[in-house]
Amino acid sequence: MNAIEDNPWTRAFQALGAELPRPRAILSISAHWWVDGTFTTGDAQPRTIHDFGGFPEPLYRMQYPAPGDPQLAARVAAAIGNAGSVSLEWGLDHGTWTVLHHLRPGADVPVVQLSIDRRLPAARHLELGRALAPLRDEGVLILGSGNITHNLRHAFASMQSGDRSTPPWAADFDAGVARALTTHDDAWLAEAPQTHDGRLCHPSPDHYLPLLYAAGAAGRSSAVRFPITGFDLGSLSMRAVLFT
Repeated sequence: MNAIEDNPWTRAFQALGAELPRPRAILSISAHWWVDGTFTTGDAQPRTIHDFGGFPEPLYRMQYPAPGDPQLAARVAAAIGNAGSVSLEWGLDHGTWTVLHHLRPGADVPVVQLSIDRRLPAARHLELGRALAPLRDEGVLILGSGNITHNLRHAFASMQSGDRSTPPWAADFDAGVARALTTHDDAWLAEAPQTHDGRLCHPSPDHYLPLLYAAGAAGRSSAVRFPITGFDLGSLSMRAVLFT
């Protein structure tokens, strides 16, 4: 819903987009391309994918007509190694376009998506992120799109009950991730989904893993800033991380 609403989160995304320099291209790692394998979108004109159900009609009419970048897609697949390949079977899903709709509303920068291989351990996703680090020096914005906490069952229950208080497990996990990012504690980040709080925050790790690609690409020398913080629906962390 943030794609079509005017609220504190969307205004914060718009402010962040105005702050960021124009990238040469964007590589997006979205929680919603969660498959067996590591792929990049190779289309010159990737389609807008509406991969959800039960939402208002205006969401299904939204398009994000950014161009693709087949050369970048091939390069990213090569950087990943033998496990990476280019695919023409996907496009820009809502993990990508609902965010870029606010960051780059003109859809004027080429966008490539990178899938998340659900078979890999968290530490391996960090390693794949490190392989992408050279792209940052070439003006490619590496965007990890997910949530630091993402327990939808709790969020929907909060919406029904009206109790928007943040449970300790969500607050503690969010704070722990912030500390680990600030101190570049990759070991903690890799182990976090398997902790007690991590399992509560992420019944499935798909919304956590995009963060590891951005953190891996950033490396230990990057400064870390949190331009957006807070919780939606009680337990959904909306924390945004900027590596500079």
